[in-house]
Order: sequence, then structure tokens, then C-alpha cells
Amino acid sequence: MGNSKSNTSKFISELPKNMFSGFVVSLIALPLGLGLALASEAPPISGVIASIVGGIVVSIFGGSNVTITGPGNGLVVVLLGAITILADGNMYQGYIFTLAAIICSGVLMIIIGQLRLGTLSDFFPSSAIQGMLAAIGISIFAKQFHVMLANTSIKGDTLSMLADIPTSISVLFTQEYSDIVIAAVVGVSSLFIMVFYGKIRNKYFQLVPAPMWIVLIAIGLSYYYEFFSTEAYPISASLLVQIPNEVFSSFPRPDFSLLLDMKFIGVVVSITLISTIESLLSIKAVDKLDPLKRRSNVNKDLTALGIASIVSGFVGGLNVVTVIARSSVNVNNGGSNRSSNFFHSVFLILFVVLFQDQLRRIPLTALAAILVYTGYKLAAPKNLKDVAKIGKEQLLIFSATVIATITTNLITGILVGILTTILIHFVLNKSIMFFVRNLFKPNVLMFKEEINDNYFVSIKNFSSFMNYTKLKKKLDTIPENEDAVVDFSLCDFVDYTVQESLLGYQETFKRKGGSFEITGLDIHGASSEHPLAVRSLIPFSKKLKVGPKSNLTKRQFDLQQIADDFSWNYDPKKDENVLALSNFVFFKIKKVSYLNNAIFDQRDVFRISDVVFSEGEFIARSLVRTTVLTIKLNKEIPKFTLDKEGLLEFVYKFAGFKDVTIQGHPDFSKRFYLLGEDTENIRSFFTDEIVLFFESNPYYHIECNGQSLLLMRKERLASIKEIKALLDYGTRLEKIISGTQYDEIVLKTPKIKT
Repeated sequence: MGNSKSNTSKFISELPKNMFSGFVVSLIALPLGLGLALASEAPPISGVIASIVGGIVVSIFGGSNVTITGPGNGLVVVLLGAITILADGNMYQGYIFTLAAIICSGVLMIIIGQLRLGTLSDFFPSSAIQGMLAAIGISIFAKQFHVMLANTSIKGDTLSMLADIPTSISVLFTQEYSDIVIAAVVGVSSLFIMVFYGKIRNKYFQLVPAPMWIVLIAIGLSYYYEFFSTEAYPISASLLVQIPNEVFSSFPRPDFSLLLDMKFIGVVVSITLISTIESLLSIKAVDKLDPLKRRSNVNKDLTALGIASIVSGFVGGLNVVTVIARSSVNVNNGGSNRSSNFFHSVFLILFVVLFQDQLRRIPLTALAAILVYTGYKLAAPKNLKDVAKIGKEQLLIFSATVIATITTNLITGILVGILTTILIHFVLNKSIMFFVRNLFKPNVLMFKEEINDNYFVSIKNFSSFMNYTKLKKKLDTIPENEDAVVDFSLCDFVDYTVQESLLGYQETFKRKGGSFEITGLDIHGASSEHPLAVRSLIPFSKKLKVGPKSNLTKRQFDLQQIADDFSWNYDPKKDENVLALSNFVFFKIKKVSYLNNAIFDQRDVFRISDVVFSEGEFIARSLVRTTVLTIKLNKEIPKFTLDKEGLLEFVYKFAGFKDVTIQGHPDFSKRFYLLGEDTENIRSFFTDEIVLFFESNPYYHIECNGQSLLLMRKERLASIKEIKALLDYGTRLEKIISGTQYDEIVLKTPKIKT
């Protein structure tokens, strides 16, 4: 009861800042809503209606915290196509058919949400989604560039409209069309405002978003001609925003007469698919921006978006999705809960009710300029360059999706992207049956380790967009303030989509006080130098690159950083010289294949390495990877093995060791299994200081062969956090054993909580 009151009082106390944030967002939502509707060939007010309905409905029924809803960029192409084709060119009839499709799409989104199918978004390859967004950007740019230049007569597909851009530019220089030059100048000037807005570093200027500056200047120009100029306003009424006199009194009626028509069904499926993808991607992105690090209930949000789309369709609005740009503005201006989405709708209602005359003064060319800039940002050459850095195969997936989307439609485009990705994966692995055999097999094992209470997740066979949901379901059960280690040592192939998604987990865990580390990718070959490049188990030595253009994993870069902090050396390459390990009991009956990722000091006293070994030829062979620390001692000490009580006792006894008890330390003898042949020397060596060190520090498996120590903890690769703790432990132990005054070694990275 007390907690409920506390939440209520907190909600009320945060209303003022959420009201302010909602106001700022409404300044952007108003011109964007008008512009997106214009780009879709729908009545301009329909975009504002979608924002109003979405803000009210989703703020009440939604499952996210700081997202803003309204019409989205991704659906412009679908809605434009629907309005154009459903009534064979009759734009108003096509519009009311499209309203019916939006309502049907809302019903499907409710079903998707109720069936908890929000995870289906993880089935789409990242590069294909980026290609789809780029194609949407190109289509928006191609259409709106002509409108920005006051040429509304250009029709056709995306490629033909791109080809006609020089024609629209040349028209401005002919005497016959001189009356549209002013409108085009307003459009081009608006584009310059969008481009250079971020470069103006004036805090007062930045209080007003760039789209609202465009609206204010355009309206101001209209008033200048009305009150201060003797000339008539040069922009014709056909190039101004058209708003009904009674916006909220007479709503268009959706027409469901095409309900069973295949064209209509295709439109419904397209709207549903793009709405779901755009919303889920936006929700994920906004969750990362949330200062309180909350995670949205995506299925609840999809249900709310479906309800909002149904309501919006019945009152003449476009469909409702979650939008990233307006949501990020909300977060940046202090929005902390769903009330900011509600207030943004309230302010939009006030704008439409109180400022209808002003809205009718806005030139279509100004709104088109906002969309030209939006389209360019979606399809900027920089995006193509970023994809190419990840790998040539990602560039191929991206390009295939873009071309297919532009030349056909969004559904075909994303399907082509998925098929291209699958074919590339077959080629990279030189096997189709590898994927067929393992696609439906369980490939994720997760458990909580007794030592340190880490969550350990092991993935085998392959991990790609095709089976990522199996891994995601496990990861979503791990509390984000805990420590998790995800190991790909047993996984033959890991694609870019999976690695990009795991990067999001790393950021979330870090913000909430936990740690999320990925191991086991160091032995995989990479398709490029990018840290998230596709990785597969091809011959190690042929693919590892070290130097300015390395393809090291994030873990390897972190190991390099540890070495730098110590002023030590780091060598990621494979080392088959494993004789030093054969002198330790642990590796007596194991076949060590190689070592890699070695960190060592200048005198090679301390050396930490990843070790790959098998259980020998007489036991069922299985490769194991672990991390060990070896320490060379400056004096000879008794041979011994120190292990946790009850572990590997049979192996050590078989090797000739006997359990040694230390007089005066019964607790130590109960907790640890101390083995060795020279009992008396071992008892003499284990002084009170050494015993106290072992009792007061975390447990490690420790062996001494007389001249060196071997330290390890688990038969798996250690995380970066565990490696730092191991080095800290080993350097302190070496000081006690050797009694030699080395220069103090201190990690410059934060203290490790062991």
C-alpha cells in the first residue's frame, strides 16, 4: 500500500516536467504529422489525428515508459501505394479504403500482441532491416523532392521520380512557371534550416526544434504579405495545407467493401508488418535512452498500438506506431513516464483547435523539405559505408534489400533480404545441412554457477537471426544487475545480427550495475576487421589479423587494455608451445592443443592465457577452453595442489598425492584439499600468513610444480572481470610466496569486486 502511494506521489510530482516535454515534442509532431500525411497523399490533418489518438490511447494502455507515438516514416511508402492503387487513382476513395486497411491492421497488431509474438522482430537480419529503412528513405526523398520544388504533378515509381529530379529543377528557370519560384525558395530554404540547425550553437535558438522554426517562418512570411506588403501572397492556395473548417465534427467513413480483395489484404499485411517492425525497433532503441533503464513490455505496447490504429482509422487518421525521433526528444527534455505522450496529444489538440488559420498558411514545400531531410538521413551514403565496414556480405544483403524494395514493395524487399542472408550463411559455412540439422535443436544451455553466482550461458552449433529467439529467451531471464558470461566456444558460426543484439545487452547490464561478457569468439575467423563481423570456425591462423587493421573481438581489445594498464605485453595469436603446462598435474591426462590471448610481463614471470585442450585419447574427446595464470617463482618451494574440498580428489590421489592437514587451522583443512608428497615441507611452507591469505580470498585451483604456480578457477574461458580478479589475486600471492620486493603492480582499471 505504501509503495503504491509512493509511486502515485512520484507520478504527480513529475507531471510538470512531463508536461513541458510533451509540449516540446508537440512542436515537432505537428509539422511532421502534416508532412507525413502529405507524403502519403492523405489529407494533412490525418497525420495529426494519428498523433493525437496514439498519444492518448498508448499512454493509457501501453507497456513502454518514455516512447512517443504517431505516424511513422516507414509507412509512407505503403500508405502512398495503398491510396494510389486501391481505387485505381481516385485518391479520396483510395484514402477511405486505406482507413479500412489501417483498422484491419490494428486488429492484427492486437492479435500479435496478445499472442506475445513481439519476439518475431528478432527474426529479421539487421542488415536487411537497415536496407529496408534506406529504401524507405530513398522513396520519401524521391517523392518529396519534387513537392519541395513546388512540382506536385510528378507521379510514378521511385526510380522514375529520381530520374525526373533534373526536370523539376529546370522548370524553375523557365518563364512559364515563374509563379512557383517563391514556393520553391521557401522549400529549399526550409531544407537549409534542417541541414544547418544543429550547427547553430545558441541555447535560445535551440529551444525551438528545426521543424517548428520552418513552420513559424513560413507562417510569418504569409502574415508579412497580408499586413506589410502591397503585393499579393505569391504562393497559390493549391500549395498550402488544406484543413477542414470543422476538423472534429465530420470524420470520413472507412470503406470495407474490398475486405476480401487480394490487393486490400496485401495492403493490410504490409501495414501490419512495417508497423510492427518499426515500433519494435523504436521501442528497443528508446529503452536504451531511458535514464531509469526500464524495459518496455513490447507485447502490451503492440496491443495498445493496435487499439490506437483502430480508433485512428475510424476518425480519419493514419496508423499509429512508436517513433524514435520524437521519443528521443522526449527523453532529452525530461520525459520520465507515459504522461508526456498524453500531454503531447493535448497540445496538438490545442494547436488544431486554436490555430487552424495559421496551419492553413503553411506551404506544402516547407513540409516537404522536412521529409526530404528525413529521407536523406535514412538513406545517407554514410549508412552504406557503415554497413560495408561490417563485411562485404552485409553490404550484399543491404544492397539486395534496397534494390528489391525500390523495384517491388516492402514485403518482397524484406523477404529478399532474409533469403539473401540465408544463402550467404550457407556459402560462408559451405554447408546447407549444417543449418538444416541444427535449426530446431536446443542449442542454449544456461545455469547459475555456485562460485561467484555468475550466470553462464553456452551456445553450440550456430547462432544467427534464424534461431536467436532461443538465446534471447534465456538472456531475458537474467537480472540485469547480475553478472553474465555468454560463451560461444562450442558455436561454429555467429552472425552479425546476434552480435549486434548482444551489444545492447552489454550496455543495459553495464548501466544497471551488472556485467555481460562474451567469450569464445577469439578462435573464430572474421569476415572483416569490424568487431561485430560474422565469425565462423575456419582455420584460426588464416584469419586472425593483428595491427592497425585487426579483427580482434571486444574481449581481445579488453585484454589488450589490461596489458596496457600493467605495462605488459599482449599476444592474441595461437601458440602451440605447451610444454610448460605438461608439468602440472591438472594437464597430466589432458592433451593441450594450443594457447592464445597471452598477457605477460617483461620478465615473463606472470603469464595469463586461454588454453584449448581435450580430455585425452582414451576418454570421449571433447574440446575444453579455459583460462589459466602461470607464475614463475624466484625460489624452489614444495610441490603441492590446493583445491576445494571434494573436487578431483581421485585424480590427485591417483597421481601419488596425499591430503595434508595444517596444524592449528582446522577450518582451512575442512575447506581445502591440500595434496603433495613432501608432507613436512608443505606444512612448513604453509605459514599462518599464507593460510590466512587462502582463507580470506576467493577460491582458486592452485598447483605448484616446484618452480612455477598454476592458477585457474573454472573449466571455461574467464570473463574480463574474472581475469582482472585472477591477476590481482596472483600478483598478491606471488609477493607472499617469493618474499621478493617487486615494483608494486596496481590495476589502473576500477577495483574488482570478487
